[in-house]
Amino acid sequence: MRLSRLIPLYMALALGANAAWSADTATLEALRADSMKKLVFHTEAKATSTQAFQLEDDTGTATLEDYRGKYVLLNFWATWCAPCRKEMPQLSELQAEFGGDDFEVLTLATGRNSPAGIKKFFAENGITNLPRHQDPKQAVAREMAVLGLPITVILDRDGKEIARLRGDAEWNSDSAKAIITALIAEE
Repeated sequence: MRLSRLIPLYMALALGANAAWSADTATLEALRADSMKKLVFHTEAKATSTQAFQLEDDTGTATLEDYRGKYVLLNFWATWCAPCRKEMPQLSELQAEFGGDDFEVLTLATGRNSPAGIKKFFAENGITNLPRHQDPKQAVAREMAVLGLPITVILDRDGKEIARLRGDAEWNSDSAKAIITALIAEE
C-alpha cells in the first residue's frame, strides 16, 4: 500500500529531472547547423570509461576522471583516418578560442598510432595546443562503444557523456562555437 503512494512521487521526480535536461537539450539542438546536425544530445547523461590512457610522449597515464570540472570535447581519432586528420586543425582552433578552466579539447589517438607519426602530423599542421594522448589497446574506446572513427563525445562537468557525433564535423563552424558557448554558460 505504501509503495503505491510513493510511485507518483518517484515518477514526478524522474520526469522533473528529465524535463530539465530535455529543455537544455532542446536549446542546444536548436544551435546545430550543417555538419553539426550529426551531434546527438542524450536525454540522460551517460557514464564514461574508467580505463587509463597514455599521456603524450609516454609521460604517464590519466583517466577521463582527471578532466572533471570542465566541459570536454573528447575526440577519438587515428593518424590513418583521413576525416580525423581533416578535422584536427578545426579542433585546434576550437581549443584556441575556448580552452581553459571551463572547456578543453581532448584528443585521444586510439588503436595503432605511432607516437612519432602523431608528432609528425601535429608538427606538419602547426597543432601545438592539443594533446597527443593515446589509447593503444582501445580500452577507453571499447568501454565507450566507439565503433569507427572519428567519434567525438562531449562530457559535462561531472565527466558524463551528454552528446556524441559519429564521423567528422566542422568543429570551427559558427554552430559548433555557439554550442560550446551555450554549454560553458550553463552552471
